Amino acid sequence: MRKILLMVFLFFSCVLFSFSQTGFRIMFYNVENLFDTIDDPLKNDDEFLPDGPMNWQPWKYWEKLRNITRVITAIGGMYSPALVGLCEIENDSVVYDLARRSPLRAQGYEYIVTHSPDERGMDVALLYQRHQFNLLDKNEYEVVFSDKVVRPTRNILHAAGRIVSGDTLDVFVCHWPSRSGGQRESEPARLDAATLLRRKVDSLFMIRKSTHIVIMGDFNDGPHDKSIFRMLKAKSRRHYRSDKELYNLFFHRLKEKDFGTYFFRGRWEVLDQFIVSGNLLREDNRIYIKGGEAHIFKPDFLLQEDKASGIKRPYRTHYGPRYVGGFSDHLPVYLDIAINSCPDSVR
Repeated sequence: MRKILLMVFLFFSCVLFSFSQTGFRIMFYNVENLFDTIDDPLKNDDEFLPDGPMNWQPWKYWEKLRNITRVITAIGGMYSPALVGLCEIENDSVVYDLARRSPLRAQGYEYIVTHSPDERGMDVALLYQRHQFNLLDKNEYEVVFSDKVVRPTRNILHAAGRIVSGDTLDVFVCHWPSRSGGQRESEPARLDAATLLRRKVDSLFMIRKSTHIVIMGDFNDGPHDKSIFRMLKAKSRRHYRSDKELYNLFFHRLKEKDFGTYFFRGRWEVLDQFIVSGNLLREDNRIYIKGGEAHIFKPDFLLQEDKASGIKRPYRTHYGPRYVGGFSDHLPVYLDIAINSCPDSVR
């Protein structure tokens, strides 16, 4: 009788727990040149100053912060995303303005930001909901290039936090070297970034008994390119073999028509991606990626139709030096983590 009562109690506890969950959504967004309007003499930010070529005025800056808030809020729906990875932000001041002085302040985000050697001052950041992600540790890793002539790039951000299930989640936010000068010519720099990240991932697989890894970013390469597929060793999720391997959640969708996060020379490319450890693909794991899928957020308000071709592409802030007041030249991506709260005997 006591055993039956215990089972009933556990069952209703699980039901109540499931109703109390607001979901754990993670998003990533390349926000396209989020500069402040203040000159940093140590960085090459002259282009985005009030008297610079982009005529970057304070009102434009604050409008861009409101636009970013709109995107984060729309992706969150009823609830704020637990984690928001950002790239192409100039410094911690712009993230402070976003989190504390824009309409996003109502959502109560904390944040961490890298301090990269990038010549333009570009960094990556992570916004997090403290009640959903209890930050345990943070690090940033500088990419050292094999070719010493290559200009410095953005550091890789690593944050470890405990989520509501009690599990530790390791999150990496990336913005790998650009394709400036050509995709093939610039590829070695991204191979160096992939080598560094793979080394950090392998160390986590060694030291953690159960390793839950989410890597997100703008990689400036597609899932099939050498830096991600060969060097980082991120396979298609359809080829799952081991908990201690990496899997790209967009690889299996590459052949879909009009699928991508970045529109370049008349075609979509998948530059913004989620890569996860294998255990997050198993639904019998305590935490897992819902449906084993990541998603591209592509509402109409983030798109603008090209009048000449009729093709809809990202509605960006600038076209060349011309201000158009849009959002970004990239589309954001997101995934949902589900939590198995009940013991196997009750599920």
